[in-house]
Amino acid sequence: MTSISAARKAVVLFEPVALAVGCWITTIRQMIGMDMGVATRLGSFTHFVVLWAIMMTAMMLPGAIPAALRRARVADGLFGVPLFLMTYLGIWAALGVPIYLMYRPHGYIAAGAIVIAAGVYELTPVKRAFRQRCSNRAPSGLEFGLCCAGPSIGLMLIQIALGIMSIVWMVVITVIIVAQKILPPMPAVDNPLALVIVGFGLLVVLSPSSIPGVLLPM
Repeated sequence: MTSISAARKAVVLFEPVALAVGCWITTIRQMIGMDMGVATRLGSFTHFVVLWAIMMTAMMLPGAIPAALRRARVADGLFGVPLFLMTYLGIWAALGVPIYLMYRPHGYIAAGAIVIAAGVYELTPVKRAFRQRCSNRAPSGLEFGLCCAGPSIGLMLIQIALGIMSIVWMVVITVIIVAQKILPPMPAVDNPLALVIVGFGLLVVLSPSSIPGVLLPM
């Protein structure tokens, strides 16, 4: 492994940050008016998968910057880091296909159940193992994407359940995912967060009208 120059580091930082910002702007513009809470419809397949790919770039790219910097230290040519990030993002973009095929507008009880399940998943050894593998040095973007999909998939299901086209939930889930990618596992923080998610899921089931955006006003 070689050291990375300041100029190279600046380029590696600038490119994904600029791309993520552009994708955030595009996603927000496209999602305006589409959020209908648990009753959200996805529209055409082509429109959804394109928007999903842009959304995943916005949400998942910031958390991959530390891995991109590590990759830049490896002498693998000019396109090493872009290829690493493209294959990483390709994993998340590809998930848009099964999500589109499986997704249906649903009720608040189903949404709450999914949130509760996601909170329980945060407490499992499987989640911890995936998160540890995600924080390790992956030799390729493909392996990094597969490892990092495991710890983040439960959180993504929360957004899908509560409002797949919700800008608010997109921001909340992104903050948690990025924090979990950058920071080491901390039971003093992670376990209370999981319990909060479970409690929030119960609130969705018991009092959905108290949560803005989950149900449309009658």
